Amino acid sequence: MRETPDDLHRLQALLDASLARSTAHLRSIISSECTLTAEQLTGVLTGMCTLALSTVTAKGEPRVSGVDGHFLHGKWHFGTARGAAKARHLATRPAVSAAHMRGEHLGVFTHGTAEVLNPRDGEPAADWPDLRAYLRDFYGDDAFDWDGDVVFYRLHPQWMAVFAPDLAELGVKADEV
Repeated sequence: MRETPDDLHRLQALLDASLARSTAHLRSIISSECTLTAEQLTGVLTGMCTLALSTVTAKGEPRVSGVDGHFLHGKWHFGTARGAAKARHLATRPAVSAAHMRGEHLGVFTHGTAEVLNPRDGEPAADWPDLRAYLRDFYGDDAFDWDGDVVFYRLHPQWMAVFAPDLAELGVKADEV
């Protein structure tokens, strides 16, 4: 877990606010017994988590594709090739939705805005060196040209909900609730 107490506090506030402003239908599915706290969530979302990432074309048509997601400091981080369609979509329309699902045991649904962390022509994010070090440790130093071939993003969530009906299936003890 890489989250600070402030990261966990912000994430918990987001989870609570998102569920509070959700529809009655969603709240009937994601009850306090069928969700995770911020601390539990960060303990479950370790390593690489496949995300279904949705972007929008210039014609307003939705597109979904898979990306490697890394949940760090209470936010999703992901990358793609600089020439990929999703990179073009995000360059002009940074609104995204992401879903990470593990069968019927976990669903993490996020809507927000993607921030470029390592722009080709521009100043990288202040924490890009630390994030790049984490990613190099995960994928290996020579996986690709870290600053040339691949663009990385941070998804700043404006809404996030977690469905987790069976804590034991996720390795979360009931007394951690």
